[in-house]
Amino acid sequence: MLFVPREEGQGLVEYALILVLVAVVVIVILALLGPVIGDVFSNIIDQI
Repeated sequence: MLFVPREEGQGLVEYALILVLVAVVVIVILALLGPVIGDVFSNIIDQI
């Protein structure tokens, strides 16, 4: 057995990919809903 593959880093890479995917989804959602949320807060401030 000259070469024994190590799979320790594989789990870390999978977690990193999942984290990147979640971050991209959050950024897209905020980009789409950002103006709507800003308008809601502006309306609340205007009514105060």
